[in-house]
Amino acid sequence: MEMQALRQILQVNGVVGAGGAGFPTYAKLDERAEIILLNCAECEPLLKLHRQLLEQRAEEILETFDGIARTVGAKEAVIGIKREYKAAVKAARRYIDAYSNMRIQLLDSAYPMGDEVVLIYEATGRVIRPGGLPIEEGVAVFNVETVYNVYRALKQSTPVIDKLVSVVGEVEHPVTVRVPIGASIGDVVSCAGGIRVKDPAYLVGGPMMGNLATEDDVVTKTTNAVIVLDKSHNLIRRKDRNAAIDLKRAASSCCQCETCTSLCPRHALGHPIEPHKFMRSAANKDFQDTNVFLNTFFCSSCGLCENFSCPQGLSPRSLIADYKLGLRKAGVKAPAGVTPAPVRKSREYRKVPEERLEARLGLSKYNVDAPLQTDDYWKEKQEIHKVKILLSQHIGAPAVPMVEKGAHVTVGQCIAKPAEGLSVGIHASVDGTVQEVTDRYIVIVESGLN
Repeated sequence: MEMQALRQILQVNGVVGAGGAGFPTYAKLDERAEIILLNCAECEPLLKLHRQLLEQRAEEILETFDGIARTVGAKEAVIGIKREYKAAVKAARRYIDAYSNMRIQLLDSAYPMGDEVVLIYEATGRVIRPGGLPIEEGVAVFNVETVYNVYRALKQSTPVIDKLVSVVGEVEHPVTVRVPIGASIGDVVSCAGGIRVKDPAYLVGGPMMGNLATEDDVVTKTTNAVIVLDKSHNLIRRKDRNAAIDLKRAASSCCQCETCTSLCPRHALGHPIEPHKFMRSAANKDFQDTNVFLNTFFCSSCGLCENFSCPQGLSPRSLIADYKLGLRKAGVKAPAGVTPAPVRKSREYRKVPEERLEARLGLSKYNVDAPLQTDDYWKEKQEIHKVKILLSQHIGAPAVPMVEKGAHVTVGQCIAKPAEGLSVGIHASVDGTVQEVTDRYIVIVESGLN
């Protein structure tokens, strides 16, 4: 297919990265891409959906992945997948011989293997410069569900109206389920049976980089998991933080052991991010070396420093995120033209095994099967009757509403068109009546219930 035609289809159908920041997929189609990379590394512990989807839909995913490669003119298509995902590897190998330019790159079970910069180095040997984009090194990365959404847009004329979500933790029946975009977290959790704790907390997006949510928060195009834990769990208590206290603890306890820096995945690839120096400068209000603060822009927020590395249980990642946000609000941008140092030889010996990370987080007992259910499983459970669809679920400008209160809409109908610039369309995820329209969201209630 001609590249501009594919871009148009993906933009109209609202296809964005099904995880992370939700970068519009059409904008990743670039003739500079020499290698395209399929991310099946499940970056966060406890997530199941990408390996499960590849296992069940390998034929469609590989066919579409090859089509993307041919459209952009890539010389090679690489499937990056952890070797422990044996069923998914087997499924991919069943069809890969049909594509001469495609290969499988088996990956270690280490965190954060799904980080784009880390994955690219592991699969291709190419190093992305600090603050740079993969396309600068001739690489474009797509995760498994994103490619499947491309398939659905091309072959089934189906826009992005739903999302695969792994629901795990303190639930009766851990499950991976396809739910409508805009479904509430509470409704999604109900698809996994009852909650096993009296005072639950909801961690959305993964234990390391995810955020605390409420039952009323909603699923977006980037929601990969809902982890239900007791509010007393140490991971939840760390997420429910106080920045001022974190800074005082850093001032009183940081011993400058440098473990946070020595185990930092981006630092190991030559990026100038050194959490221990940041902690020293921030805690002591020492602003003599501004690079210590400017280099926070190169932090991936993977969370290893505070959830695994620090022997004092301090919070480098969270404090770095606070400073980074403050710099952006002040109009400060990431330093330009920074080149990486050579990849450190010690890198291979400082990878963090995911199994050990899960144990450190107190999550080992939750790493159980969460079977991928049929697409209509949520309908069988009859749990979801109302959706609140956000107009900004992607990097770029929010979509522009095209419907008014009281309008009847059907599944797949475009309810918000792409804005000028980087943007994608938004579609109704259920049949029903529009209950509310704002510049931030559209609420749809199943017909007969409003």
